[in-house]
Amino acid sequence: MNREVVEAQVRAVLPLDGSFAVFLGNTEKTFVIYVDESVGTAISMFMRGVAKDRPLTHDLLGSVLLAFGAKVERVIINHVEGSVFHARMILSASNELHQKKLIELDARPSDSIAMAVQQGAPLFVARKVWDTVEDVTDTLAQIEKRGLEEAAAAEATSDEDEDEEDGNDDDLEEIDPDDLDLEALEGLNLDDDDDDDDEDDDEDEGYDDGYSGMDDDDDEGEEWKKPK
Repeated sequence: MNREVVEAQVRAVLPLDGSFAVFLGNTEKTFVIYVDESVGTAISMFMRGVAKDRPLTHDLLGSVLLAFGAKVERVIINHVEGSVFHARMILSASNELHQKKLIELDARPSDSIAMAVQQGAPLFVARKVWDTVEDVTDTLAQIEKRGLEEAAAAEATSDEDEDEEDGNDDDLEEIDPDDLDLEALEGLNLDDDDDDDDEDDDEDEGYDDGYSGMDDDDDEGEEWKKPK
């Protein structure tokens, strides 16, 4: 194995159609590895610290290592052929049989990355691989920028919807019965009984003539009481 390596980190994990793109790199360079959907989901969940109801495959492997006093020491992506990457997973174990033992295993880069993220182990890339892969730093920056813009736009839309709902509520609260245009209701027959309408009209006319302020001794009042 080539001992000249470059340390890298998982910079982003993005879902695609049936797969995931895992961006690895540092301040110098970033490259991408495509992994299957199940492992990509596991890597994303480990990075975000998502709790699971039941242990998944990589959780189980981590528990098995812990049971035998072992852990992932480091992961090295050591070879690439076209778009196919190879990796080595270095394990360390300490138990009653061995004070400390290092074990190097051949593994898929996807599983190796998932285990490294799950256990907080460092990730390295062989120099010969690092110098071969295409730098996609600008592409990742554009993706992240577009994601931030879309998130900001979605938040602004949500705020506008909330403002509109609040505004509608305010309009309802500000309605005052005194502000209603009663004249616009004239001529509308709101009751099927015409006699009731006539009686209401008579009462309204009496109120308009100032009935509440009349005196029984007033001549105008007496005349008003006389039948016509």
